[in-house]
Amino acid sequence: MDPTSRPAVVIDNGTGYTKMGFAGNVEPCFITPTAVAVNESFSDQTRATAKGNWLAQHSAGVMADLDFLIGEEALARSRSSSTYSLSYPIRNGQVDNWDTMEKFWQQCIFNYLRCDPEDHYFLLTESPLTPPETREYTGEIMFETFNVPGLYIAVQPVLALAAGYTTTKCEMTGVVVDVGDGATHIVPVADGYVIGNSISSIPLTGKDVTQFIQQLMKERGEHIPPEESFDVARRAKEMYCYTCSDIVKVNLISMTGSPQST
Repeated sequence: MDPTSRPAVVIDNGTGYTKMGFAGNVEPCFITPTAVAVNESFSDQTRATAKGNWLAQHSAGVMADLDFLIGEEALARSRSSSTYSLSYPIRNGQVDNWDTMEKFWQQCIFNYLRCDPEDHYFLLTESPLTPPETREYTGEIMFETFNVPGLYIAVQPVLALAAGYTTTKCEMTGVVVDVGDGATHIVPVADGYVIGNSISSIPLTGKDVTQFIQQLMKERGEHIPPEESFDVARRAKEMYCYTCSDIVKVNLISMTGSPQST
């Protein structure tokens, strides 16, 4: 199948969430937590019964590679079963575990998007200040494991700048404040190119806001099970938090009920 006749696959991997779909879609087909749960019982059984049997160890390793979940299913299974170990392949915007990352991509392509990677070009995203070695390893996995015909890796703030224009005339110059779950960057872009030596980082992320709300709920004595408190805080953040342009005015309104008060 000629890949030019099919839409490219777009996968935007973030620390907290991954968005995936096809080029030309108005919105992502799926948005799922960037999490992987692997069944560790095979490894435990091997250590207990194999006693140096290489074939048994190998078989257990193969089964462990096959029995894993990603996204919301991974989070739910790790809470309900102690045999599943939960891990996050991306931390602070950078890939932390390549084996887990490969498992995650596998599920994204075959179970979520249900496409043959050999029939589509791929567009992946990366965080600012990502080292060249990471891009090289990403390409190695995509070409050698999934046999993709073509791959483009774009910097997330550049794509955000392009998506911000609603007309056909797109000026790819500006400053992007990229706030993610694990990293926040202020990125200057000139004619579509990131000015790397001018990128600034802020040690405050979306996860920090979630943890702040989680702590507030704990101090207020909200009756929430500990294992669910982080998810509840995250949902509260997504539903009720916003960025205000005038914090002083907002505080006055909240205290007095009138925007005219001084």
